[in-house]
Amino acid sequence: MGLDATPYEMLTPKAADRSIAVRVRDFYRVVSWVRTTDLPRRPPMNSPETENPNLTFLEDRWDPAIAASLDEPELLRYRSNLLGSDLRITNFAGGNTSSKLTMADPLTGQPVQVLWVKGSGGDLGSIKRQGFATLYQQKLLAIENSYKGVELEDEVVDLFPHCAFGGNPVPASIDTPLHGFLPFPHVDHLHPDWAIAMAAAANGEAKMREFNREFARSLVWLPWQRPGFELGLMLRRAVEQNPGCDGILLGGHGLFTWGQTQRQCYLSTIATIDQMGRFIERHRQAKGNVVFGGEVVAPCPNRGDLAAEIAPFLRGQMSTKQRYIAHFSDSTDVLGFVNSAHGRELAFLGTSCPDHFIRTKIRPLFVPWNPGEGIEALRRKIVDGLAEYRRQYNDYYQTFATKDSPAIRDAVPAVVLIPGLGMFSFGKSKTEARITSEFYTNAIHVMEGATLLAGDDVSGPVPQCPAGMDPASFKVFTNYVALPALEAFRIEYWLLEDLKLRRQPAEKELSRRVVVIFGAASPIGRHTARMAAERGAHIVLCDADPKACSRVREELAAVAPLEFTAAVPADLESVATALRTAVAGFGGVDIVIADLPANRLLAAETRAIFLDQNLDGSIVLAASATSAKMEPGKKSFDRDDAAMRAQIRELAASLAPGTRVNAVASVSGDEQTESLAASCAEAVLFLAGPRSRNTTGCVIPVDRAVGLD
Repeated sequence: MGLDATPYEMLTPKAADRSIAVRVRDFYRVVSWVRTTDLPRRPPMNSPETENPNLTFLEDRWDPAIAASLDEPELLRYRSNLLGSDLRITNFAGGNTSSKLTMADPLTGQPVQVLWVKGSGGDLGSIKRQGFATLYQQKLLAIENSYKGVELEDEVVDLFPHCAFGGNPVPASIDTPLHGFLPFPHVDHLHPDWAIAMAAAANGEAKMREFNREFARSLVWLPWQRPGFELGLMLRRAVEQNPGCDGILLGGHGLFTWGQTQRQCYLSTIATIDQMGRFIERHRQAKGNVVFGGEVVAPCPNRGDLAAEIAPFLRGQMSTKQRYIAHFSDSTDVLGFVNSAHGRELAFLGTSCPDHFIRTKIRPLFVPWNPGEGIEALRRKIVDGLAEYRRQYNDYYQTFATKDSPAIRDAVPAVVLIPGLGMFSFGKSKTEARITSEFYTNAIHVMEGATLLAGDDVSGPVPQCPAGMDPASFKVFTNYVALPALEAFRIEYWLLEDLKLRRQPAEKELSRRVVVIFGAASPIGRHTARMAAERGAHIVLCDADPKACSRVREELAAVAPLEFTAAVPADLESVATALRTAVAGFGGVDIVIADLPANRLLAAETRAIFLDQNLDGSIVLAASATSAKMEPGKKSFDRDDAAMRAQIRELAASLAPGTRVNAVASVSGDEQTESLAASCAEAVLFLAGPRSRNTTGCVIPVDRAVGLD
């Protein structure tokens, strides 16, 4: 990619912020030449095969033709994207990569070492060149001179901007020192399931030594240490004390690998992870493929229907402080865990890897239900389970919070596990809920791998426990070691993580709401859908014309993620099908928009969902325009108009107090211009949304004023 083509404006919060844009522009002009720095070469490492790796589970996705056209920063971007393209290697926004490159100092013109490292909050799978933070390597290392110790290591983050190279505004992550203090040109730090399984095993260090012998490797073990400056110093010491080592396994955390070139680093990483997969698979076969103590609950054959039936109730119970969007998974891995003999005990221990924990909270809620007990028993157990979860979560916060801790967050789980059914995960959006599901599935893989590695009983402190930490704080079950509750709290309520949350954009008016639109391919329907999407809604598009409905969904992709929408070939005779799609996809329904003739059917079908959720719901009906159209000589309220308004009031009264019912009356057919349709959509969403929360039984006429067009 040519330097003049670099989209540096993308780095600025606003295109008009020219001060930052100019800095970024100048930064990219500085990188007119760049090469891998000549770092001191270490003794030959017992690294895995590099040019032709022997892979069983992973693939070498490196394309030499593409790589040959890229400069070093682009090769780092390319390497990162390849690693992030496989969930077996890393999670969304998890892990980080770096390269130490020689570049021209913008002030002196002299060559200097620059650390390129994934910026805070970035995602390896989608990161672009401009997503990397760049720091003067020597300035970063010089922070050690003023380092005050692990108790104050978070203060170091305030010094990172002083190390920025070329005025690059991308914030450096807390993991930056971990890369800076490792004396290798290219470094990968990832959280693959197989590696964390070994890192979270009570016999993990012994199994790592066995792994080294089996694959002629030289990995080094480090006990648990929260990411930060101190861990960076520990990594440097580990390499100094183990000349020729080819990777580092962090207890309860993740994996570090490296290489002299971008290609060697990539191959070392995927080969190491693949070898770990083979190592764990060998242990699986030796145990006869029995995991988590075996199955004790059979999967429900109709679990999809049961999940859709319970989802609105569960969502409502979860959403007492703020609404959540749900995601449901009944994958083989999930069912194998929730239906097992050991699933409940392992779930209670929580996760080990910081990346997993930030997404999945201290632990999931495991609902001890058996399908034979029936759906009403499941409802009661959800209520009881959430009450106990909230109590435990509040105790957890009060036990570990300090005066500087962020305020307590909503005391509900991010993950709910139900035997026989599967896993519900929750977030402010479908994307967040799905990613949380992916992270907990990774955590299941970790627990599975750690239990498969079980062998001789481990005596004394587990290897994850560092000097000075209470060994009893590391809880162990079937060889799996969970993160201590204090360490879990120090990550979940880490001020630096809280700053990331604060940097996120404010939620939109219809965020966390699910909107079902009948007649979505009509002019009013299309405009309503687009406006709702722009305002953050999750939308189910329903229309009798499936092709037209799909086209509307494609149009919405320009303003909202595709997974925020669904298209259903449904008309007003198939309301139940459309509502079930919304429940199955997002966990419930908040707003329904349809034609007036559907009012009776709509009330019957939506009432049960709204009652189950126990959340405020809204129905907006599009009334026939002729009764409300203002024309010369026409009375304000004729018989048709009065009948229409009476229907709306009757429906509003029948669904009160939890559901509001309002209507918009407008012209239709050839008389309805795009401009008028847009005005109708504005009125529909006003009545549907929170700005009219105290309005029900109302009809808003939207028409051209007499004499005007």
